[in-house]
Amino acid sequence: MTYAYYPGCSLEGSAREYDTATRALMAALDVDLVDIPDWTCCGASAAEAISELLSLALPARNLALAESMDSIRDILVPCSACYLNLKRVDNVIRHDPEQLARINSVLEVDQLMVKGASVPRHLLDILSRDIGSKPIFDRVTRNLGGLRIAPYYGCQCIRPFPVFDDPEAPRSMEPLIEACGATVYPWTVGGRCCGAAHMNTKPDVGTALVSGLLEEARGADAVVTVCPMCQMNLEAYQRRVSRAAGSDLRISILYLPQLLGLAMGLSEKELGLGYNLAITDDFRRKLNGLSPAEERRRA
Repeated sequence: MTYAYYPGCSLEGSAREYDTATRALMAALDVDLVDIPDWTCCGASAAEAISELLSLALPARNLALAESMDSIRDILVPCSACYLNLKRVDNVIRHDPEQLARINSVLEVDQLMVKGASVPRHLLDILSRDIGSKPIFDRVTRNLGGLRIAPYYGCQCIRPFPVFDDPEAPRSMEPLIEACGATVYPWTVGGRCCGAAHMNTKPDVGTALVSGLLEEARGADAVVTVCPMCQMNLEAYQRRVSRAAGSDLRISILYLPQLLGLAMGLSEKELGLGYNLAITDDFRRKLNGLSPAEERRRA
């Protein structure tokens, strides 16, 4: 299998471990990723506040570039915000001829034209529907039995386009987690908002939302995400959230490709685990099958 690859800006900065892990996991699954040449920012959440046309043209440029790639139709997008922006424009291209004409009038500056020949797809969509759990199960060399994993989807990969999962009761990560031997932690907030940029713009609101999620994760060994914003909110603010809650809410936060890669025998370096901000000692012990006493002896 071969996919065009759109990493997006976060995966070259604050979420570089997500990019590293995604590339390593796909290589281990014999999936080829071909970077879209000369890709640029999708506009994130800022472009729409400045110009609706800009917010459409920026993702459309990347779709047009992907269309120029020979015989590759599907675009693998790990970042949920990038996926949402590309998917939104893909929807406009297919259903709004007037807007499509406006978009292509902007793209003419780069001698580009978007036609709707490429399809943006979230990483989780491809993992759950194209690859499935069996190829992962077949490649497991480190059974993650004993680990309780809470799958966290966030908002943007499942809303407002319910392409591959139910926004109100998402389940697409569960077979993948179980293929690793781990137990899916039973919670009902996997599709609840993490607060997104409110952690900075309205910290009281953001802190309350993140606190609610981390409270619900008590009893899990780790939360697994598929979104750089969700990952950042859940791991970077644990001290602040714990102080506000008056309780220790620290927990390991991993990207899904990191968890799958660990089960498949990829190294922590290959998966960029050293860049994660929240990996607890207890999680590492369980990952390595060590009791606290055994870990002290090894130290």
